[in-house]
Amino acid sequence: MSDQNVSELPFLEILKVNDSQKAPKIEFPCEYPVKIIGQSGPELYRLVIRVMETHSPGFEHSKITVRNSKNRNFQAITVIIIATGPDQLESLFSDLKVDPLVKMVL
Repeated sequence: MSDQNVSELPFLEILKVNDSQKAPKIEFPCEYPVKIIGQSGPELYRLVIRVMETHSPGFEHSKITVRNSKNRNFQAITVIIIATGPDQLESLFSDLKVDPLVKMVL
């Protein structure tokens, strides 16, 4: 690299975030996808259904997708719910994350 100061490189200017720029706020209620990655098997699916029913009663079961990993050791379950607010999402995520079958919640 030359003697040029790193802060003078034009591509870095694009990466700088202005204080006035914030992540877009979610407007509730809205459709919200929740992706759960965990140990493959019927227990994970039952857990996801139970937690979704607790935090989003009456969610549409037709809006569930399940994908298996290549070796079928893990599953990614995506559920689209009607999110009513940040408290609902925090509780839902918390209830999923405490179970040892769940590896990640997005």
